[in-house]
Amino acid sequence: MITDILQAALQLALAAAPWLLAGLAVAGAVHALLPQQRLQAWLGGSSAGATARGAVAGAPLPLCSCGAIPAAMALHRGGAGRGPATAFLIGSPGIGIDSLAISYVLLGPLMALVRGLGAVVTALATGLLVGAARSPRAPAAADPGAEAPRARCCEDSCSGEPAPAPSPQTFRTRLRDGLAYAFGDILDDIRLWLVLGLLVAGILLVALPPDTLAAWGSGPAIMLLMALVGIPMYLCATAATPIAAGLLAAGVSPGTVLVFLLAAPITSLATLGVYRREMGNTALVRYLLGIVASTIVLGLSLDLALGYTGFDPVTGVEATTEWLPHWLEWAALIALVLAATHPLRVLRRLRAARSA
Repeated sequence: MITDILQAALQLALAAAPWLLAGLAVAGAVHALLPQQRLQAWLGGSSAGATARGAVAGAPLPLCSCGAIPAAMALHRGGAGRGPATAFLIGSPGIGIDSLAISYVLLGPLMALVRGLGAVVTALATGLLVGAARSPRAPAAADPGAEAPRARCCEDSCSGEPAPAPSPQTFRTRLRDGLAYAFGDILDDIRLWLVLGLLVAGILLVALPPDTLAAWGSGPAIMLLMALVGIPMYLCATAATPIAAGLLAAGVSPGTVLVFLLAAPITSLATLGVYRREMGNTALVRYLLGIVASTIVLGLSLDLALGYTGFDPVTGVEATTEWLPHWLEWAALIALVLAATHPLRVLRRLRAARSA
């Protein structure tokens, strides 16, 4: 049983490795070329347009739910309204370029597309709902020198500090810093959760036959349960993907899987605590209501559409990777393992310690 689980997890890891590697590279480029100052100017105000821009701007950025907190709060204190700041806070961890790439290979093109659009729709709907409420107190921007609150939900790479602005020196320097951030900070943040996600997916694929969960794998009740379970978790969008693949293969409906994919990465207990302190109780209630209602409506709509068309998204999963050579999958996986374990960094530290 254990051997079968590890074998299933390895097959998922091999299939995902080239796409995750490419996604991290693109995420590093986005981080280097899109400074936070430009975002702050783009998201100023409280209009519906600014909220829509916050949802779209946050989607491709490589931030976890913890890393998005100080970035969103800094935008709010810099002049962005509660609606745009909330949309950015949801859109950024909800989907990223790296998680979109791994979704394409593990869940299929349709689920990857629906997941990306669903994250933007959830961010927009929740941002508009929060922005429609009257602020019970003056925004925290009254103290321009105040630092954005820090989240204590993750350590090291996801320290709760805003991503450093890229160096203005040269394009090459900015790109180098962005790639260092992607293959350093981002990979450090997701590596443990990604391994756990792959193991959970292996257990689901081996221990649960396809018909086990199919009987209760759809409907508002199970979708509500998925949303309520996913909201307090700290699970990045990339690490949630292999678990979703396991659920999908075990018979859970695509709509229910979509609810999990959207709700789990969007927020966490740390996010809720900081959000309440910054935005107030009314905004927090609307924030939670918007996430739960939006994800369930999207999940029900997806199941309804798939039931009407008769399309099975699982059928297209194998076709997305069958053209990749096996050696390339192994090379990508080895490169990711080396980047995640930092053997060169450890070696440099040992040499420095010896020389000292």
